[in-house]
Formats: sequence, structure tokens, C-alpha cells
Amino acid sequence: MVKFGFELLQKDKRTKARLGIIHTPHGDIQTPSFVPVGTQATVKSLTPEELNILGVQLYFVNTYHMYLRPGIEVIKKFEGLHKFMDWDKPLMTDSGGFQVFSLARKVSLVKISDEGVEFQSHWDGSKHVFTPESSMGWQWDLGSDIHIAFDDCTPYPVTHEKAKTSMERTHRWAARSLYAHRSFCHPGLDPGSREKKLDSGSGAGMTRKPYQALYGSIQGSVYEDLRIESAKFISNMDFDGFAIGGVSVGESKKEMADAVGWVMPYLPDDKPRHLLGVGEVDDIFMLVEAGIDTFDCVQPTRLARMGTLYDKKTQIDITKAHFENDEQPIEKSCKCYTCQHFSRAYLHHLFHVRELLGYRLATIHNIFFIQSLVSEIRESIKTNSFLELKDKWL
Repeated sequence: MVKFGFELLQKDKRTKARLGIIHTPHGDIQTPSFVPVGTQATVKSLTPEELNILGVQLYFVNTYHMYLRPGIEVIKKFEGLHKFMDWDKPLMTDSGGFQVFSLARKVSLVKISDEGVEFQSHWDGSKHVFTPESSMGWQWDLGSDIHIAFDDCTPYPVTHEKAKTSMERTHRWAARSLYAHRSFCHPGLDPGSREKKLDSGSGAGMTRKPYQALYGSIQGSVYEDLRIESAKFISNMDFDGFAIGGVSVGESKKEMADAVGWVMPYLPDDKPRHLLGVGEVDDIFMLVEAGIDTFDCVQPTRLARMGTLYDKKTQIDITKAHFENDEQPIEKSCKCYTCQHFSRAYLHHLFHVRELLGYRLATIHNIFFIQSLVSEIRESIKTNSFLELKDKWL
């Protein structure tokens, strides 16, 4: 069985954009690749078969939400998310940290210490604790192909002092995450210590599972010195890949691009790089040009449910009255199922009467649109025409 690895195929001659393959036990991922977000173990409104038809290679499930509902014990009965969801391609899970620091903050104060995070559920107010060890245990039980180390997701805006404190905590948690992850992959590693540390995670001893990779998380907010320090620290640890976190949390696009640019020179070429939570069209060209391999974002599916649809010139709000009699598809050149079968007028009608099919058809189009764009980008890197494609689009 394939373990996990990254194969760098080609670099663009004029930028840092790169073409590669991530090998996982559940299949290969051609990079660069867009990763849809399936918060509740589903990309909202679509079946796994539809995602496969749309060319989705990998998608993202949130550990925080799986932990709260349906609960890790339920998913363990199915031997992990792949069987639970009937998805036989690669999966990525996050550490739960971002949701703890965003959703839980809405209902109560989050208590952060070096040990971990205590918070109240945004569903029912019940108290819970996440630690690096428990996050690694739950992700192991979920059985995703790629895990993210537990990190302190720095808010924005934030002072340099607080960002540094947050980053240093992330580094300490990275070491604990890596140790815990190894103890699941290699149960012979210091078992006495493992049992003590992993009492709230339940994956210990499950040695016959396919290999599950772990990405270290880089933080540092919008401060160049901190981003570089974090990139150096995390890249010197034995992670399978790297995730850049703490972006798209309220900072400007320039600040986000700067943060990515500061980090990239310190990451090794032979391991994959993931950007967390970014995926608007102009952002995609920025991050690919910087050398990012994979990136996840809720934007295409969230916009679809609001009736906002992509075309090559702009975004259209299908709920507007002037689409009521429009016989055109969303985009004439689009080959997606929605554009091949339905008019703007029909989609306008579905959203006007709040029919669920409208959300499905809009989501199909938006995911197909982004997947097609990224496929074009991969081809442009292969032919060393990435900058020409960027100019054409932007």
C-alpha cells in the first residue's frame, strides 16, 4: 500500500508555481489543487459521486464538528470517515483549533493554557477540552489521509507581543502533536508515556490503518519576523508537510500575500504545502504563484447557497430580478451539468421559491468552475505559460 509522499514534477520558469503529485493510501492528488470544505462530513448538498464527477481529488472535514456531532465513537464504528461518508479518495482533517477559537468564542470565553484549550460547545454550551494529544487521537480515529497539528489560531488584529506568545505556544503544541502522532503510527514508542498523555484520544494501538500524514502549522500573524521564525521552526521538524495558518482571518489581501511570501523560502521543496482557508479567484493565482500546492476554502460553496455564481468576468447574483426571463446558461462556455441543462431564469426561479435544487445546481457550477480553473493552472505550469493565464483571468 502507498504510504505518503510528495513528487515535485515541474517548476514554472518565471515564478515559484509548481506542479506535483501528493501520494496517499487513498489515491494521488495532482497539485496545485483546490480542496472543498466538507464541514460536517459533506460538501453541502452534493453526493460523493457528484464530487467525483466534478473532479474533486481531496476534501476537508472539520475535527471540531465531528467531535461534537455525531461524535468520534460513532465514526469509529465505521472504521473512520471514508466508510462513514462513502468516500474512497483522500481526506484532510484540521486540528479543531480554528473552530475552537472562532465558533466557541461566540458563546463563551475560551480558556487557553499551555496544556490546551477549554471551551463551551456552540451547540449546547457543554464544556470540552482540546489538547494536542486529544486532537491527534481524534484525527487518527477519523482516519483522514492528512492531519493538521494542533495550533493556537492567532486572532486579527493582534499586537506583536500577543502574536509571539501565540506562535510560541503553537510551536510547543507542534512538538506534542508530532510525538502523539508518532505514537499512533508506531505504538511501540514509549507506551507508558503514551497512555498517560493520550487518555482523551482513542486511537492508540491501531497499527493496521493506512499511514496518516501530519502537517505542521505555521503561525505568526502579519509580522514578518514571526512568520519567518515560525517557518524555520516548523520546517525543521519531521512533519510530512506544512500548513500555513492564521490567514484570511480579517487581514487585507496584501497582508495575506505578504505572510505567504515570507514563509515560502523556508519550506523544503520535497514536502507539500497547504494554505488554510483561502480560495477566491485572485487569491488562487497569488498562492499558486508563491508555490502553494493545496488550498481549502468554503467560499465557492457558501456563495452558491447565497445565489452568487462564478463566471469568467465577474460573479452574478442569480436572485436579481433581471434574470427572471434570461434564457442563457450561467456561462455559455461552461461544461458543468448545470450550465448544460438549465437557464439563468430557472435558477432564478429556484432561488426565488427557495427550492433545494437551486442550492445543488449552484454548488455544482461553482465547484466545477474552480476545479476547471485550477486544471487550467496546472496545464499552464506544464507549458510555462502561468503568467499569461494569470493576465488573461485578472
